[in-house]
Amino acid sequence: MNGDWRPHEITVEETGTPDLVGWLDDLGPEKLATLLTERRGLVFRGFGVTPGSVGAVFDRLVPDRLAYVHGNSPRTRVGGNVYTSTEYPRQYTISMHNELSYAHRWPTRLAFYCEKAAERGGATPVVDGERWLASLDPQVREAFAGGVRYVQNLHDGFGFGKSWQDTFETADRGLVEDFLRESGAEWEWGPDGLRVVQLRPATTRHPVTGAEVWFNQADQWHPAGLGDETSAELYDILPPEEFPQYVTFADGTPVPDAHVEQIQERGLAAAVDVDWRDGDVLLIDNVLLAHGRRPFEGTRRVLVAMSGVPA
Repeated sequence: MNGDWRPHEITVEETGTPDLVGWLDDLGPEKLATLLTERRGLVFRGFGVTPGSVGAVFDRLVPDRLAYVHGNSPRTRVGGNVYTSTEYPRQYTISMHNELSYAHRWPTRLAFYCEKAAERGGATPVVDGERWLASLDPQVREAFAGGVRYVQNLHDGFGFGKSWQDTFETADRGLVEDFLRESGAEWEWGPDGLRVVQLRPATTRHPVTGAEVWFNQADQWHPAGLGDETSAELYDILPPEEFPQYVTFADGTPVPDAHVEQIQERGLAAAVDVDWRDGDVLLIDNVLLAHGRRPFEGTRRVLVAMSGVPA
């Protein structure tokens, strides 16, 4: 991936029609899949997509939309397995990540719709996972070769972070256990909620291209990824294994802060920004590309839908 790469922009001038749904129908799902794999990301711009018409566009781009089950970030369902993008405070950068890369199954595609662009900032940076992996020092890559151990402490309705009910979008413990059993996770119910432990690889390979990509959220689950002040506050309140979410190497040894800082900094440094305009739609391959969010001012509303899981 060369330094001047950007997601491919598809416009009315290129398609010869303002009817995005009709153009996607003419293109067909197989050609769309091929185009997405080749380009990694596609920006559809100038088609006047509205909140009323975006559902039909999403039906073509992400036809088998998934619920955000076992998601760890705050967001709101707006209907039809369409969600608000991560609702972290606007002043913070959201570091690069592949959606649900810590989970047993993850979306293969993400589609974003910009209903309202921020007055200032708020771009969605994207980075090629193969380039991100190559940017890391050899000792960091080697340290993660054994994989990542993710720990979640999900409260029962009162506490830090998300509840297990919100995380799994159900209040049925049996359904949660079925999900966790299928995913190969370990879990334990306690008086205050649910503890989940998962072992996952740090990289994966794209099923079509074979490219090996950095594919984990160790930096976002590690206290050092939250910034010095927030990290210090957490350490003052709780031991690490009781944080709402925590991460170690696969054998349980701590991940050094310096590794986390390098992962975040180099991912963001290698990224390119998608600067939103009202009505834009962005489609990305969730394995080939990681994404994040720049800080912003004013009102910003971006919706996201997810599709497809690996076999």
